[in-house]
This record gives sequence, structure tokens and C-alpha cells, in this order.
Amino acid sequence: MLKNHYLCRTFFSETGMEGIKTSVREREIYKVTLAGSLVNVILVAFKFAAGILGRSAAMIADAVHSLSDLVTDVIVIVFVRISSRPEDKDHDYGHGKYETLATFLIGVALLIVGIGICWSGVEKIIRFFHGDSLDSPGWIAFVAALVSVVSKELLFHYTRVIGKRYDSPAVVANAWHHRSDAFSSIGTAAGIGGAILLGESWRVLDPLAAVIVSVFIIQVAVKQLKTCIDELLEHSLPDDIEQDITRIVLSFDGVSQPHHLRTRRIGNHYAIDIHVRMDGSMPLYAAHEKATAIENKLKEAYGKGTYISIHVEPKK
Repeated sequence: MLKNHYLCRTFFSETGMEGIKTSVREREIYKVTLAGSLVNVILVAFKFAAGILGRSAAMIADAVHSLSDLVTDVIVIVFVRISSRPEDKDHDYGHGKYETLATFLIGVALLIVGIGICWSGVEKIIRFFHGDSLDSPGWIAFVAALVSVVSKELLFHYTRVIGKRYDSPAVVANAWHHRSDAFSSIGTAAGIGGAILLGESWRVLDPLAAVIVSVFIIQVAVKQLKTCIDELLEHSLPDDIEQDITRIVLSFDGVSQPHHLRTRRIGNHYAIDIHVRMDGSMPLYAAHEKATAIENKLKEAYGKGTYISIHVEPKK
């Protein structure tokens, strides 16, 4: 994806392309995040009203879940702005890891919400089987749940497309938060619908569905957190990307035996360290020019913001 993202902009000059690319990326990320925030504000207000008027504890919980999306939207806006800052005296590799931190915080928020929904559902199930009666929700709560499912699923697809297009893990994580809200609303709709249509004996469907949905939310959170932890712990890039890096290096005449390849990710950029061998009798200027050509080819493939270090050794 990175390769296609950058190659499609080769008609810009090197300096102009980088500035325009950064500006477009930030603008699109802010646009999709603000759109999500607006929908979340409307949904939170509607869900709280429907939960209170419809006497539905499940809908009120769903409103709290949507409220958590607003918090993650703020995190994305703040941290993407910070992560786009260039290198400075205190950050030789830029500020990309701030975006990773934002993704981590979103994952933690998802995990907390998932555990909270599960805990609440289990508590209600236990109370029900101990003879406590659960309130019957109103139709307005069911309608609110359906509206939430449709709107949040549309937001998920829109946000994920933008996140993948501009290679932003934080935006992709936020997209999954939208989907988790949709899943939560599906469970809420099933529970509310079952409680209304099937009567008092089936009101346990509401907390039971919430527990099932919470498992999916927790799974998404764990997946997001694993990705962040891998990056923070300097996990290498996937094998297919490392193989592609080696292939690019070996495509240059006179370059052989690439070794000591080290890769990692810094926010939405790659970092590549590699040793290569060249003819020991080659003039220093020529070796430097070839190493620069390799660097430019790698940046063409993985983006101008790629950090590349090439160590040249004489052939033995």
C-alpha cells in the first residue's frame, strides 16, 4: 500500500510532493475524524434521550460507549498533528511514535469499554437468575439502536478507507472503534427487541447479547494493542517487505551480499538499516553515488519519509 501511495505522486517535484502529501494527509485525517465526532455527538444525545425515555439501561450503556468514541476522536486529532512534525533537536527520527501512542490509547479505551460491557452484562444475568426482574425497554430505544448500527457501520467503512489510504494506524484503530460501537448496538438492538417482543421471561437476552458483543470488542482491542506494542518494542517489518528491500538492493549492478538488515516502523514511516558489499577498488565518490541511488529507490518504494542507513563494505 505504501508503494502505491507514493508512486502515484511521482509527477510532483521532490520538495513539493512531500509538502503537498503531508498537507493532504493531515487534512483528510482531520476531515474523517471531525465527521465521526459530529456523528458521535448526535448519537450520544439521541441514545441518552432514548435510554431515559425508553427506560433502557442497555441503551444508556450504549450511549456511554459512543461517548468514548468522542474521546478517541480528540486523541487522533491531537496526536496526528504532533506526529506530523519534522525532526528536531530532541527527536532525530521525527515524532511518528506519537501516532503509535495514540493508537495504543485507543486500544486501551476499547479494552476498558469491552470489559465494562461484559461486567455489566454478567451482573444483570446473575441478578435475573436470582429472581430479579429486568425493566422492559420502549420502542424508542430499539429505534435508536438501529440508527446507531447503520450510522456507525457507515462511519467504520469511511474511516478505514481514509486510514488505509494515508497509512495511519491511529485512524484505522478509530475505524474499528466505530465498528465496535456498531457491534454493541447490534447486541443492544437484539436484547431490546427480544425483551419487547418475547416478554419478561426473555429480558435476559439484553445482557446476554451484551456479553457476547463485548468479546468481539475485546478481541479488536487486543489486536490493536498488539500492533502498537510490536512497534514500540521495535518489531521488524514483515518478511515480505524485508525480502522486497533485499530485491531492490540487489537490482543495482556491482552491489552484492546485503546483510545485517534491520527494519522497524516509526509511526507511518519505515526505518531501514542495511550493509552491502561493493568492489573495494571503486572510488569513494562512485560508491557514495551508488549508495545514494539505492536510498532513492527505497524511498521511491516506501516513501520519502523512510529512514535509510546504508553501510558499504568492500568485497572479500
